[in-house]
Amino acid sequence: MELPKVAGLFGEQPFDVFDRMFRAVELVQERLNRACEALREAGIVYAVVGGNAVAAWVATVDDGAVRNTREVDLLLAEEDLPRATAALRVVGFYRTEVLDTVVFLDGPDGTPSQGLHILLAGRKVKPEYSSPTPQVHQSVELNQKRVVNLQALVEMKLNSFHRKDQVHLLDLIQIGLVDATWPSRFPAELGTRLQSLLDDPDG
Repeated sequence: MELPKVAGLFGEQPFDVFDRMFRAVELVQERLNRACEALREAGIVYAVVGGNAVAAWVATVDDGAVRNTREVDLLLAEEDLPRATAALRVVGFYRTEVLDTVVFLDGPDGTPSQGLHILLAGRKVKPEYSSPTPQVHQSVELNQKRVVNLQALVEMKLNSFHRKDQVHLLDLIQIGLVDATWPSRFPAELGTRLQSLLDDPDG
């Protein structure tokens, strides 16, 4: 059967949209695996954060509820950045900075949106955040990767609290990993944010 023609940047192009979709997911997973393996072999402590960390925790309860993400976010100690740069360069990642954030591009012609985004441990991502990022040791091993522990992950999401972060928090609430006992674990402003999601999960 002839593939559909989809309007895009270069006019109508025949391609399998599902093929592209599945390939995009595979590339994110491959990038994450390659980076984590390189850091592990170099003896560098790290933690997976962001959407992939949420997905990992969700999968411990219900793999059918896992939400795909295009971003690979990793937590590193600042003092380990030089060694991490060398280790990641060996497997094809090139260090740069984008808006004061360390990013490792996947290849010399890689784009920031398809790179590794690095958060530094123990730092406030923005001055107005209630609390800093966790330390790298605030992590657990899940399927041979270091993943930030659940409470630290929830706190990071509450600090950012964009719509994407709210959706991730709702995923954790809906499968029972986060419940009504959790708001008191965080600074007052963050606890209030979490309580608002618990009170009205449908927005």
